[in-house]
Amino acid sequence: MKNATTKTKPTAARRSARPTAKPAKKSPARKAAPKIGSGAALARLRKLCLALPETTEKEAWGTPTFRVRGKMFAMFSDNHHGDGFLAVWCKAPLGAQEALVEAEPENFFRPPYVGPSGWVGIHLDKGLPWEEIADLLEDGWRTAAPKRLAESRPRGV
Repeated sequence: MKNATTKTKPTAARRSARPTAKPAKKSPARKAAPKIGSGAALARLRKLCLALPETTEKEAWGTPTFRVRGKMFAMFSDNHHGDGFLAVWCKAPLGAQEALVEAEPENFFRPPYVGPSGWVGIHLDKGLPWEEIADLLEDGWRTAAPKRLAESRPRGV
């Protein structure tokens, strides 16, 4: 059992999120990103997603979605059905959704429709650093991308 005083960087915990691994609680030393509006959030999300190899944007269900070779890995959500969230729904590796939502419910949630398939909702207006959002988007991209394409991209590039 982990000592209650032991803390790890949240980013490292997210990268290794597995069904058996629990990320450490949010570190008070983490510097929060400034709050952002929906237009600016979509612009940043678009830039991060389209920087990933072979990613395309397609409007579906009235909102931007991001796909790699036709497979969706992220979807922008601005007050979806009145939920009040400015978020991205992102495909996630097996077990990551549960670990993230349990560790930081203020930043992560189980989105409707795709949540039962392991996708994770990421709040874009709660101050989560964009570097961490970028890491999670890359994880989602790797989960959706064909194996050879995913393996051809070094992590964190």
